Amino acid sequence: MFRPSGNVPATLRLAGAVAALLAVTALTAQGATAAPGRPDPHPVGEGAPPWPAPADPAAAAKSAGLEMLSAEGMVQHTHTHLDVLVDGRPVTVPASIGIDAPHRLISPLHTHDTSGVIHVESPKRADFTLGQFMTEWGVPLSADRIGGLHAGGGRHLKAYVNGRAVAGNPAAIVLRERDEIALVLTRDTDTHPVPASYAWPSGL
Repeated sequence: MFRPSGNVPATLRLAGAVAALLAVTALTAQGATAAPGRPDPHPVGEGAPPWPAPADPAAAAKSAGLEMLSAEGMVQHTHTHLDVLVDGRPVTVPASIGIDAPHRLISPLHTHDTSGVIHVESPKRADFTLGQFMTEWGVPLSADRIGGLHAGGGRHLKAYVNGRAVAGNPAAIVLRERDEIALVLTRDTDTHPVPASYAWPSGL
């Protein structure tokens, strides 16, 4: 802690305190800047994958603007498949996103397993977005960021729906029945194929 001597005039003590504060602020700002293509320095499930399901599903759902339900809604019942690829490697979409088993609550937007299938089971019709799901997962998503990984330095973040590139912020993609969404953080030289479809199991 900065402790000036009692013999130092008040004006000099104030100037010293301000200088110390500015120095700490500068160091903090430098440390908070993520280098392109590198993990974000803030570890809250926002670093590099794997990204687990949130410990508090109800709080995560609330942050996404979603209400926890006592039972699955059936007015709107659709399924979308999500693939996440980082440098050609698949990232697991965890099970139980949006499901609070101990309290028997479920969000209208959730996962049951690690297949990447996102279930929309809502008591009312609405446009649910990929951004809401990623917020519920606790993985930030924007046009140049997924989790703690940023585009830049030879990397690009691209979004595809059924094999077609989607411009703009992928968070705005609406989850539609049987769409295949791929979020791909890749280098310019990457030649890995982008998933264009999903082999839907019977019953979905």
